[in-house]
Amino acid sequence: MNSELKISSLNTQVNVQTTQPLIALYCGSRSGNKPIYQEKAIALAQGLAKQGFGLVYGGASIGLMGQVADAMISHGGEAVGVIPEFMLDYEIAHHQLTELHVVQTMHERKALMAERASAFVALPGGLGTFEEILEVATWGQL
Repeated sequence: MNSELKISSLNTQVNVQTTQPLIALYCGSRSGNKPIYQEKAIALAQGLAKQGFGLVYGGASIGLMGQVADAMISHGGEAVGVIPEFMLDYEIAHHQLTELHVVQTMHERKALMAERASAFVALPGGLGTFEEILEVATWGQL
């Protein structure tokens, strides 16, 4: 993994540093109501990393998102974050990632995540998580 975090904007050419196929993960920026959510999210990330997959996700260092990214990184996986600029303070961007892309809108976030992903997984989250996976499913159907 790189010692320097690569931060880019969607308005410029994306500098791809990952070598692993990426799985898009949609989940909450909170840890959830039950510890089992955290345990299973971490186990999923560990399993994906051990199988040679990386992660593309919302870029936060908190909640299930942050826990999954930490587990991915600690088990040798690559983690790519995509976060809208207006959420940098709210979601507390993760600065230990392989790549962090700061975009202007939620639509750009979803589009870049979908572009980089080989598969999609949704874990517990709120309405934002539901909306993200529903949009990806819709794109796949069109």
